[in-house]
Amino acid sequence: MTNSFISTEQLAEKLHIKPNTVRTKLCKDGHVFGLKPTKLPNGRLLWSVEAVEALLNGEVSA
Repeated sequence: MTNSFISTEQLAEKLHIKPNTVRTKLCKDGHVFGLKPTKLPNGRLLWSVEAVEALLNGEVSA
């Protein structure tokens, strides 16, 4: 099974919040609504599409 990822900007769009809100929540809480990203060496964050879809379907608790 292959895992695909989305960017912080795409995550913010799906959650209807601003990208900086995603970054702020991650910095303060260590997660965003229970989601934790994969951190790349260049500083970019990648979010699992499967985890995001589960959150949007109510399958993940914060």
